[in-house]
Amino acid sequence: MSTESVAKRLVALCREGKYEEAQKELYAKDAESIEPEGAPGGALGNVKGLDAIFEKGRKFQESIVEVHGGHVSDPVVAGNWFSMEMTLDVTMKEYGRVNMTEICVYHVNKDGKVDKEQFFYDMG
Repeated sequence: MSTESVAKRLVALCREGKYEEAQKELYAKDAESIEPEGAPGGALGNVKGLDAIFEKGRKFQESIVEVHGGHVSDPVVAGNWFSMEMTLDVTMKEYGRVNMTEICVYHVNKDGKVDKEQFFYDMG
């Protein structure tokens, strides 16, 4: 798959809330997931490997009480990289209702799989 094809497919699945399906289909087994500096460690921090990414997603989903809305932008592609804006309006167990806004950046390897995702957002 080309980077543009991977980007469009990932955006489509994210818009449907099918995050784990997207990871199973589009990610490399040794993919890594990187949070901003200062983000909590552990299962919700930086992880490497598809199983760890699945666990990170499950832990995040478990922290959500209710989803009120969200948005995923169209991707911007540059070579083997693409990015998108993602917003989420959720009620979380620990923090109550929050609006999250982030830039998500992805790298696609020579096999047409996402091998790195990195998230940029303000902490706090």
